[in-house]
Amino acid sequence: MKRLKTEILVIGGGATGTGIAWDAALRGFRVVLVEKRDLTHGTTGRYHGLLHSGGRYPVKDPDSARECIIENRILRRTHAHCIEDTSGFFVVTPEDADSDYPDRFKAACDEVGIPCREISVAEALRREPLLNPRINRVFEVPDGAADSFLATHATAQAARAAGAQVLTYHEVVDLIVQGGEGDQQVVGAKVLDVASGEDVEVHADLTITAAGAWAGQIAAMAGCEVKMTPGKGAMIAMNHRVCNTVLNRCKMPGDGDIIVPIHTVAVIGTTDEHVDDPENLRIEPWEVQLMLDEGEKMIPGISQARVVRAWAGVRPLYQETEAADTRDVTRSFTLLDHQERDGVAGFLTMTGGKWTTFRMMAAKAVDVACEKLGVQRSCKTASTPVPGVDQGHYWLGHRLHEVEEKRLQGELVCECELVTRAMLENAARQNPTLTLDDLRRDVRLGMGPCQGGFCTYRAVGILHEMAEGGDWRLENGERRMENGGWRVESNLHPPFSNPNLLLRDFLQERWKGLTPILWGRQLKQERLDELIYLSLMNVDHLPGAELSSPLSDFYLFDTTPGEETEASDA
Repeated sequence: MKRLKTEILVIGGGATGTGIAWDAALRGFRVVLVEKRDLTHGTTGRYHGLLHSGGRYPVKDPDSARECIIENRILRRTHAHCIEDTSGFFVVTPEDADSDYPDRFKAACDEVGIPCREISVAEALRREPLLNPRINRVFEVPDGAADSFLATHATAQAARAAGAQVLTYHEVVDLIVQGGEGDQQVVGAKVLDVASGEDVEVHADLTITAAGAWAGQIAAMAGCEVKMTPGKGAMIAMNHRVCNTVLNRCKMPGDGDIIVPIHTVAVIGTTDEHVDDPENLRIEPWEVQLMLDEGEKMIPGISQARVVRAWAGVRPLYQETEAADTRDVTRSFTLLDHQERDGVAGFLTMTGGKWTTFRMMAAKAVDVACEKLGVQRSCKTASTPVPGVDQGHYWLGHRLHEVEEKRLQGELVCECELVTRAMLENAARQNPTLTLDDLRRDVRLGMGPCQGGFCTYRAVGILHEMAEGGDWRLENGERRMENGGWRVESNLHPPFSNPNLLLRDFLQERWKGLTPILWGRQLKQERLDELIYLSLMNVDHLPGAELSSPLSDFYLFDTTPGEETEASDA
């Protein structure tokens, strides 16, 4: 069994977990982070991409609103290249005109420190011509659009540069607890290297859980009860970027009341449904229809546009008292000290919060870690930029400009998202990767209108060439030949020795987000993709394309309640 020794063990590879690893490493701690899948595989990679100004919460949840505006300003400095400065409108639609909420909203923004000014309807329509002309009031706040994939990878890169060890595809199967009742201490975790099947023990002076909606499951391993209230939020992405400003309904937060321009699409969100299992990401037809109907109230005609994908994420909601509705649960964050709360030392849980507040959450967690470990070390993340900020704020046309300037049209692998061969190869070399879906998060492969129809087979071919040619940058250890394919140590880049499996798995993952929106032009697109892959390539009968560990459990497709079928049968 492989054994690692560290000072701080972080469980969870989303925004908060990587933020904690970055913060702790900058303070001089030895840090190991483990994540059971790829970075951002959980809620961080499944939200609508909003950089909150706090404008959604000043009336109902002012503490959360204050946290958001503070961190909004900091992230614009430390993660500038991950953020598009779109600004945000809160609009009073005809359906909201009889409410006193707009005046309460403006007063609450002033109270918590959110810059908010009322602009004329004419000015709003000049900037956003597709906006409902029947709106009667508009307030502007400093919202933005955030690339959570890029931001998390940049944070992880900064953590590694500061000395942290980040291990993806390492799943916690149990916590190591010593002592008897009333005198227990968590001293690390037993971890499964999903890629190699190897058992790993990570021994740590302090363990911090940042597993989001899964925090309760981790806490239970130490005999601690953390009652999470997972709230599933469904979103849909429109083919066109119908607005360049974040649009919010000026009312109490509800379903389908926001449209976020993110990269080349616009995202309508979200629902908020309580689910017992954070893995329950099934999209219901009514959720898609609700998003379209509500979107019409801000942008008339949006429901007739092409929908390219539907997906859901699960909010890691937590509060000590039960709430009747998930929208009544605070969006602020909570740090649980299990020594004070449960009599279990060496164990903290950070949960709740928003993507926008991940850095603040990390700072609070590491502040308490310093107290527990008996040292005084100040936080540096508020003034330390991550790699890449020298590029400035994100600009929508940056990829097109690079392709045209360097004449890379012949190098395009994904025309929809302008992914070049060099981008794909560099991402595969730089980040531990098991599936094409990992590369999707890195470079947006297959996230355009064709949803992988044309780029998947190209990407698989390139990766197979790299594997056959031994084109891999190894971080530790040595590569060796085993059973006809390359085998590497668990923290190295794995080989792409089964291209047919990569192909099948990625197509299946894309298919899951298409099934709820198959009509109109997207149905035509999917029919074309089906003809390419099933009729021409015979992909469902390619040799070696059966689902196998560690991929098989990623792509179980839930067809009916209580029934599971493998992706190959879906």
